[in-house]
Amino acid sequence: MKYLLWLLKAAIFFALFAFALNNQDPVLLRLFGAQWEAPLVLLLLAALVVGVFLGMAVMLPLWLRARRAAKALSNSPAGVTASPTPSETTHGI
Repeated sequence: MKYLLWLLKAAIFFALFAFALNNQDPVLLRLFGAQWEAPLVLLLLAALVVGVFLGMAVMLPLWLRARRAAKALSNSPAGVTASPTPSETTHGI
């Protein structure tokens, strides 16, 4: 299983490497009156970083709320179970 996982990682690496080699052509980006020229691979990498950052920024309040709720449950006395308040529950989010 360990070797199969290693083989899968190697295949993904070589596929991404081939994609990067084939997309070195410059792309002209016009934004806010300025023009930038950069390889397509760098623009896609920048878009990935911005997307990951925005995704984490959106999820951070939910993670913190869940962490506070778990901490409150672990600090409650043994015989008493704390029920979450309506602000701590996430319905359909």
